[in-house]
Amino acid sequence: MAEDEKRSESQIDANGKLRVNEKPGDATGINVEGKTPTFPSDGFGQLWRKTYKVRLTGIAVAPEEVVARWKERLPDFMPDHSRFYPSLGGIEAGQVVLIDATMPGGVPVSTGVLVLHSDPTRFTLVTPQGHPESGYNSFSAHHDGKETVAQIQSVARAADPLYEFGYRFMGGMKHQESIWRHVLTALARHFGASRPQVEMQREKLDGHVQWSKALNVWHNALIRTTVSAPVRVAGKLIGRRE
Repeated sequence: MAEDEKRSESQIDANGKLRVNEKPGDATGINVEGKTPTFPSDGFGQLWRKTYKVRLTGIAVAPEEVVARWKERLPDFMPDHSRFYPSLGGIEAGQVVLIDATMPGGVPVSTGVLVLHSDPTRFTLVTPQGHPESGYNSFSAHHDGKETVAQIQSVARAADPLYEFGYRFMGGMKHQESIWRHVLTALARHFGASRPQVEMQREKLDGHVQWSKALNVWHNALIRTTVSAPVRVAGKLIGRRE
């Protein structure tokens, strides 16, 4: 099999479980292997739809070019506390993006997302079991009159009771929203916008929690990252000595 074919191999197996074929860069690379993708119906908390937009006013750039650059440079547009590590296959359907992030309070969490869909003007990332949210984020660009608009739309709910508590009472929701504001601001500045303004619309689609999904906490990536940290540190120290 040619090298390019290897790189485009899907990272989701016949049973619908995610695979980590390689660990790019310094990614921790845990809490992804063997997990299944989750959608809004799979989560615990209140269901939200959030739409973020930035207008590339006065910048002559086509939506296709915006999305192509977004796919190519996505890690560069992320804030330091939420690092993305795409696979060698890039932002293409069936590929996994590993994530090392820091939650409010400085608590680390290692997880990832699956690229569910990718075309010239849009790509969609869906969360796996254990991720702070159950749902998806769509990244797109389109024309609005003579302007090109870059947009992120999230439809998701907190995955389990612990994450829901954090979102409501520990600043988790504002922290999450700040990530996508940062991404759109960085993207707009990349194309030459001097003072980009990100618009956000927040809609609560379901104010109830789903108690039937409370046991999702078993997969909680925050807990698993914290518990496994001493083992990973010890492994690195042993590896250095060898």
